[in-house]
Amino acid sequence: MGFLIPKFKDIIDILLIAFLIYQSLLIVRKSGGYQVLWGLLFLLLLYFLAVIFDLKVVSSLLSAIRNFWIVAVVILFQPELRSILARFNLSRELGTAFRKREKTSLYSPIIDAVSSMSFRKTGALIVLENKRKLHEYIQSAEVIDAAISMRLILTIFNPKSLLHDGAIIVRGERIMAAKVVLPLSKKQEYARKFGTRHLAGIGITELSDAIAIIVSEQSGKVSVASAGTIQTDVAFEELMQILTDAAK
Repeated sequence: MGFLIPKFKDIIDILLIAFLIYQSLLIVRKSGGYQVLWGLLFLLLLYFLAVIFDLKVVSSLLSAIRNFWIVAVVILFQPELRSILARFNLSRELGTAFRKREKTSLYSPIIDAVSSMSFRKTGALIVLENKRKLHEYIQSAEVIDAAISMRLILTIFNPKSLLHDGAIIVRGERIMAAKVVLPLSKKQEYARKFGTRHLAGIGITELSDAIAIIVSEQSGKVSVASAGTIQTDVAFEELMQILTDAAK
């Protein structure tokens, strides 16, 4: 009797079919196609009764048109089927839009803080951790482990704060540590051109897959370092695109 016990995938299968049937009935009811649906169900019932009671003429007639039932359903319920497909497509589009909005909302506090610090010419270094974890740098710094917010970032990098000197490391939706000391890039082309903050941002991306956002204290310009290279004078719209692309 073990074969009578439904498995988990069977339950999922049944629930999905039930949901599709329920949605289809709702749409058919709203569109006034119930009469056609009942007619098709009556023909189907009549076909099974003819087979059971061996009514050869009726069963042969219905069997001849059985192969065309699917085509008939598609033709008769074309608007309803289009509505069902449109509804599922809309759900997929809404899911994609929600994921994009979720990523945007995650980075919005960072973008807002960077924009404010850029306007005030407040130096800052924000490191976004990726797959390669930065445990050694977090443990040797001031561990915070707090939710990301614009106010917290601005407070940390306030020149009067004890935590402003160094970087912060962001993991997911949380600021893991502040006053982080990072390795400096040894490349001569960068050493002659940039200061300590920029070299630290480049240096951590040479050793990991992290992304570093640097705000210049002298000019207020924003730079982004990744994979051991740096992009200077980055616009805020471009910064959002860079962060969103990196999260894919």
